[in-house]
Amino acid sequence: VSMLAGNGSFVTEFVLAGLTDCPELQLPLFFLFLIIYIITVAGNIGLIILIGLNPHLHTPMYYFLFNLSFIDLSYSSVFSPKMLMNFVSEKNSISFEGCMTQLFLFLFFVISECYMLTSMAYDRYVAICNPLLYKVTMSPQVCSILSFAAYGMGFAGASVHTGCMLRLTFCNANLINHYLCDILPLLQLSCTSTYVNEVVVLVVVGINITVPSCTILISYVFILANILNIKSTQGRSKAFSTCSSHIMAISLFFGSAAFMYLRYSSGSMEQGKISSVFYTNVGPMLNPLIYSLRNKDVKVALRKSFIKFQREYKF
Repeated sequence: VSMLAGNGSFVTEFVLAGLTDCPELQLPLFFLFLIIYIITVAGNIGLIILIGLNPHLHTPMYYFLFNLSFIDLSYSSVFSPKMLMNFVSEKNSISFEGCMTQLFLFLFFVISECYMLTSMAYDRYVAICNPLLYKVTMSPQVCSILSFAAYGMGFAGASVHTGCMLRLTFCNANLINHYLCDILPLLQLSCTSTYVNEVVVLVVVGINITVPSCTILISYVFILANILNIKSTQGRSKAFSTCSSHIMAISLFFGSAAFMYLRYSSGSMEQGKISSVFYTNVGPMLNPLIYSLRNKDVKVALRKSFIKFQREYKF
């Protein structure tokens, strides 16, 4: 469709190439990603309800986990339904406005997740390195400020990227080599200079990966040093177990996100697509499982809620 759009672009809709163009893979992939999305929705909603209903989980650690589950649920819902439709529909089109909205929301939640994981690292640092001051340092006010700051950084980053994207002109090419409207595949379609956008990507993505990564790394250097000073083996293993879930979630998210953007810079979009599956689909699905299966408090809360449910409905 090539009529003039409101922002000076000729393209009024984009076509999403999807994950693969092999016809025989479409249906198996549809069912695979449908299962992933169902587990993601069930796991994250389950964790949100569990934390909300159990007063003994109303601590800073679970406050951040509550927010993390909300972010994971939201950002996988930004593109998963459309991605699933694309596996089974003939024409995988998305309107210009729909594409920009998807880009904004996707970036908002992804950047927010970077900083929410950083807040969780700081929470673990205070819990292990300053346990006596934990309740004072991680007061409800501090937790609220940290989570609002995470969403604020998400909003700022998404606004900058989307604003820069809206100043570009898209002429004839409208096939996005991806399953969602992401920055890098969109830049490849512009018929005007993308130099400013590329600088913005380098700066904003650089900040949003470097600042959280360094903060998390420094937190864990102190945590590790503190754990190694613990005399009892039991105390040491308890301290390690409180951090292991978080380390797994961080590794999955930052590892695949960094790989996606670094692969793009070396020109391989196909590998970028595969790696983005990990931080867009697999991460949000695994986070509730990582935190619930490896966490004693969550298991206890789950058991109590189940017993209460059985009593009330007399199963």
